[in-house]
Amino acid sequence: MPNGFLPLSRQELIEQGVTQPDFVYVSGDAYVDHSSFGTAIICRLLQSRGYSVALICQPDWCDPQSVQEYGEPRLGFLVSSGNMDSMVNHYTVAKKRRHQDAYSPGGVIGKRPDYAVIVYCNLIRQTYKHTPIIIGGIEASLRRLSHYDYWSDRVRRSILLDSGADLISYGMGEHSIPEIADALASGIDIRDITYIDGTVYKTRDEENIYDAIRLPDFEQVRSDKRQYAYSFSIQHGNTDPFQAKRLYEAYDGKLFVVQNPPAKPLTTQEMDDVYALPFMRAYHPSYEKDGGIPALSEIKFSLTSNRGCFGDCNFCALTFHEGRIVQARSHASILAEAKTCLKDPDFKGYIHDVGGPTAEFRRPACDKQLTKGACKHRRCLYPKPCPNLKVDHSDYLSLLRKLRALPGVKKVFVRSGFRFDYLLADKDRTFLRELCEYHVSGQLRVAPEHISDNVLSKMGKPDVGTYNAFCREFEKMNEKLHKNQYIVPYLMSSHPGSTMKDAIALAEYIRDLGYMPEQVQDFYPTPGTISTCMYYTGLDPTTLKSNDPTTMQKVYVARDPHEKAMQRALIQYRDPANYALVKEALLREGRADLIGFGEKFLIPPRAPRTGAGVPSGNRSGAGASKGKAGAVNGKSVKPARGKAGSANGKADDARGKSAKSSGNKERSRHSAPGHSGGTARGRSRKK
Repeated sequence: MPNGFLPLSRQELIEQGVTQPDFVYVSGDAYVDHSSFGTAIICRLLQSRGYSVALICQPDWCDPQSVQEYGEPRLGFLVSSGNMDSMVNHYTVAKKRRHQDAYSPGGVIGKRPDYAVIVYCNLIRQTYKHTPIIIGGIEASLRRLSHYDYWSDRVRRSILLDSGADLISYGMGEHSIPEIADALASGIDIRDITYIDGTVYKTRDEENIYDAIRLPDFEQVRSDKRQYAYSFSIQHGNTDPFQAKRLYEAYDGKLFVVQNPPAKPLTTQEMDDVYALPFMRAYHPSYEKDGGIPALSEIKFSLTSNRGCFGDCNFCALTFHEGRIVQARSHASILAEAKTCLKDPDFKGYIHDVGGPTAEFRRPACDKQLTKGACKHRRCLYPKPCPNLKVDHSDYLSLLRKLRALPGVKKVFVRSGFRFDYLLADKDRTFLRELCEYHVSGQLRVAPEHISDNVLSKMGKPDVGTYNAFCREFEKMNEKLHKNQYIVPYLMSSHPGSTMKDAIALAEYIRDLGYMPEQVQDFYPTPGTISTCMYYTGLDPTTLKSNDPTTMQKVYVARDPHEKAMQRALIQYRDPANYALVKEALLREGRADLIGFGEKFLIPPRAPRTGAGVPSGNRSGAGASKGKAGAVNGKSVKPARGKAGSANGKADDARGKSAKSSGNKERSRHSAPGHSGGTARGRSRKK
């Protein structure tokens, strides 16, 4: 057996001296023994508590024998789709099949089924009728109650029912999974494990559901979009571990799915203990012949500093999965991991990232959160930073300085998202200075997302003026440091609230910046987000008043694929392939004034010849094929002039978006957290 790895076959299990494992973990990912992979965290955690765990990774879902490798486990099966939702893993926002899977050997797609958790559980149940099954991970967590499913365009039941599992461990799982294991080991029947925070169970006995809020029944939310939005609003208001109520919903009036309050956040010591587990920091050697696991290269030399995020963006699922209370590792723990990286023969001196969902968050937003949790009806940063917000970059700065000082470290990058509104709220510019001086390599990626305050309000993002102020501060700091660095802004098309007028204003802004974004992010309606609720219902659940569903405000939603294509094309209006869509959009909105020759026009009157490239008059700036993305006349991105949606069509004073490859590469903020616990962070985005 490969020394140190968890068993991936019966032979490896026997070589460890075990004949029947306590748990069998079935995963949609290949096995990577690293702390950024949820499967590894949960299995190593159980192992540290004295339980034996064997892995079945990417079983053949057409063959029941593929989940019988070890026979029946002593305590139960654990099932996860892996670090990503299987549907996001398989499909683009246009519902086109992807061509690669970074979590499979050699990046080969098709190693897991659609709706992997449901399929795996049903496969297990064909043979093991009564063995406990506990499901977790991003796919199970965000489908724990009735939910809108974008791919089938319908409201689906709780995944607990469709999978036939016994329990859901939602969220990160380091508290709930060991508690479940201890309960099973003590002889408690799986049907009686109804008391653990961070779990969802099913019952037919409503009388035993105590201190709980009954949500609208499944039949109501399936048939009435206003009831769906109302139910989601209640769920969103009960995501805090200190004040959330127990929630439940009925199915046919006879079966009840019950969500216990979220598990409490980990302490610093508990996080340190998790990351000190004996990970091999590599994929299983059996994958070497197939080219390894591509996802490992993205995170192998990155350091998880924290989890949780009080940014609470509407399109982000972190609130439902990791929660709003930030938890952080100690400096000693992070430095110890960094020193492990230094010993790796593949390490070239570059730490690729130090962060989490938001890089510079190293503590809860305010002292109140430590004992009473996050405010139910108030956000920490939106629409403006809360007066109680503790803004302090000193701990993160100290950590970065210690990492830079390690012998053998050439550079420490910050590639996790950081909040420019939080940075601006800090009157001390030391962090910005050191970020520009030591942790940026030419380009700084940030995610203002849009330039229309109308759209930003539906995203839960700061107004455009905040971003403009950050651009000015960034440029001013780089001038002081004599550095030629640029902001590369990310933008999103077709988010709920975005009209064609907003999309045109965005195109005008990009025109004024003088560059062409190479990557376009179309809004992806994934489970567990406010924005997805808006997309499905056309209602904003955050506008609920007095617990009255009729008070929720309507939201414009671009649902038609052709309109979404036009909004997306406007962001890349210089691409000759988008000419027809851009012209149609402009004429539809009565904006023929943007068709012509010259710097202020988006497109010429006639389509450019194939291969003709960017029309003259649209070549100014860095993005017209070869210059620096995000640069204008050799300077970092500056705020645009004018106001979005104004009568004369001038662009909002904001910013644009760029990246490395064209197409619809969805952000991994939905897919970030891994399992029943653990986190595999997408590090390429700045918030």
